[in-house]
Amino acid sequence: MKVLVLGAGVTGLAAAYLLARDGHAVTVLERRSGVALESSHANGGQLSYSYVAPLAGPGVINKLPGWLLDRDSPVRFRPRLDPAQWAWGARFLAACNAKTADQTTRRLLLLSFLSRDLTRAVIAEQNIDCAFTRSGKLVAHSDPAGFDAARRLVDYQRSLGSEQEALSREECLAAEPSLAGIAHRLVGGILTRGEDAAECRLFCAGLEAAMCGGNLGVDLRFGAEVRQILAVGGRVIGVLTDQGVVEADATVLAMGAGSARLLSPLGLRPPVYPLKGYSLTLPIAADSAAPRISVTDFAKKVVYARLGQNLRVAGMADLVGYDTRFDLSRLDLLVRQAREAFPEAADWRTLRPWAGLRPATPTAMPILGPAPGLPNLHLNIGQGALGFTLAMGSARVVADLLAGRAPPIPMDGFAA
Repeated sequence: MKVLVLGAGVTGLAAAYLLARDGHAVTVLERRSGVALESSHANGGQLSYSYVAPLAGPGVINKLPGWLLDRDSPVRFRPRLDPAQWAWGARFLAACNAKTADQTTRRLLLLSFLSRDLTRAVIAEQNIDCAFTRSGKLVAHSDPAGFDAARRLVDYQRSLGSEQEALSREECLAAEPSLAGIAHRLVGGILTRGEDAAECRLFCAGLEAAMCGGNLGVDLRFGAEVRQILAVGGRVIGVLTDQGVVEADATVLAMGAGSARLLSPLGLRPPVYPLKGYSLTLPIAADSAAPRISVTDFAKKVVYARLGQNLRVAGMADLVGYDTRFDLSRLDLLVRQAREAFPEAADWRTLRPWAGLRPATPTAMPILGPAPGLPNLHLNIGQGALGFTLAMGSARVVADLLAGRAPPIPMDGFAA
């Protein structure tokens, strides 16, 4: 079958790789000049297979007023004359309850565990050099009430197959001595030993090499901007690009935050909206002062991952539309928070900043599989901040559905 994949970020490349492995003739269209140049370029680097609980949780509504009024909040909302933004926000608020959060966590764990096995297998089989490490992940808590809630979640996730440990303040410092910078506010943490870290950009480059350098024969076309999905008689026949029409038997849409705008002329309005995030990539200056375990500062919503000789710092969730420009106040906040946490770890004179748009759904559930009314248009969108974590699992689901096979996990909550 001739299959078009729209988008050469990690979700699109993972889908293209598995589709090519299935024997399809795959063409990838990407408007940028190479792979992983948008949301996949400099993300947090953490592969958080067990830490998939959604942002929309039962305690979030009480925190929102403080977040929205605090200029240093991890979440920022800039109202716009955009009905999609307000609709997304309303759905997010509706999802902020324990029943929905528990259901989402249960479903996402199935997808993330599938993705974990596939990601590790692909890295090993293709010998992808992407600073991959099975480092584990420690979520550091500064609020006793929040830590108590996290321990309850550990008990729930243990029943679903997740292996996590609740550590005291002293146990956190013993497991990761570099946390001394925030020891004064540390009350405990959740350690997940089975988590990984890797450089997403290099993982994407490895997939590109595997698809183009071997016998898979994937056609990657860069500089090809998709302007319209062409649907006739209830089927997609191809797409219109700035270079002309490209036809195919089936199409997989994996264009991240831009997917919703491309679907709108077809009468499809998926609840996907961008959450803007920021990251810094810093050379490690003192090995002993940089974390070896991936760390998430829960109070600040900032993640830290050691990627080879670099420290990746990432955070923020700004609901500000499709603006990709740097907000210098947000970058300054990220630098201040990172220097407080790991003051001696990095060379602070060398900051490689990045900002990107995470394609998020209100519940954090990605949308996978055939689009309503268009059975040969398959959606692979809405992974949000878990794009790297869920990429290979999402690709397996989409590839199986496209081939007419039963997907490896139940589709409850994922189907469009």
